[in-house]
Amino acid sequence: MPASLRGVELLNWQKLIDETIERRRESRMTKREHAALAGVSAPTMAAFERGETTLSLAKAFDILRVVGLLDEPKEMGAQERFLRESIERWQMLVTDLPPENPARFPDGFYRADYCFKGELKAITTGDFERMLEKVAHIKYTGWPAFMFMSREETRPREVDGAIESWLAPDHLVPRSFSDAAHCDFWRGVPSGRMFLIRGYQEDGQETFPPATVFDSTLPIWRLGEILLHASHLATHLAKDDPDTLSVKVRVLYSGLRGRQLKSWANPLSGMFLEGRPARSDEVLLEADIPVKKLREDLAGVLVPLVSQLFERFDAESVSYDFVQHEVARLMKGRF
Repeated sequence: MPASLRGVELLNWQKLIDETIERRRESRMTKREHAALAGVSAPTMAAFERGETTLSLAKAFDILRVVGLLDEPKEMGAQERFLRESIERWQMLVTDLPPENPARFPDGFYRADYCFKGELKAITTGDFERMLEKVAHIKYTGWPAFMFMSREETRPREVDGAIESWLAPDHLVPRSFSDAAHCDFWRGVPSGRMFLIRGYQEDGQETFPPATVFDSTLPIWRLGEILLHASHLATHLAKDDPDTLSVKVRVLYSGLRGRQLKSWANPLSGMFLEGRPARSDEVLLEADIPVKKLREDLAGVLVPLVSQLFERFDAESVSYDFVQHEVARLMKGRF
């Protein structure tokens, strides 16, 4: 059999797998991190490494993309490029950290990215940074999504045309909190694209071991904050009326397997939603939402997203009243 055909090299699948594993080791990325960043399950990653050829090309491409082994066409979507660049930037920052360092989210994490559809202003990176700071001042919790710190060593800064913030562990930057839920990395570009990755607040508690609990109210608050951030940023970025824009959002939850769904963060609220331990490790939520709807009925937007998430725990269907109750608490807690 010829080594090549019309100038195209024959695919050596095992060599590609070996190179994938080697690049992951060189970057000090764990297998769980690789699987989560690729958006595939742990069994899918294991099947890839065994050389099984029953995987879809889409899944294999997702795995290869994370370690830079996919030469993609230039016409790949702008948001996909932004997401890939953001993941690669975060990987570079955590490369020299030990595998169990909280900033590497060893017990799991969630990542979110969003972009706008519609006419936006043409702005400079400096203009965009000032917009992000204004939006960050509208706080609903003490540790909001896209946290904008003011101290020089933790303040967001421009890197290669993007505004980014990495709240490094305290041995690199002394600060009060350095558990996984407070080691955020976020990144944004003036075209209205945002990325955030953060660990779970549940994993920093002393009353139960990490990776055992998933709270039933925190996801509503965190998803709500992300969407509210998009709504507020739209008012600054829209060329005309922000209500003419829509926001495309994706949120990947990783490290879910074995966690028990519990009403932990607010046990006295009078509303409970609990389920069984999750049997799958991740879930990807996606939505395309008119900005106007975010302002008019945030709870209605959140219900289908939260329902998909809680399905992993075999929870009962999520009611609008339950979500609206938590949204109301979030809005009243505005800082």
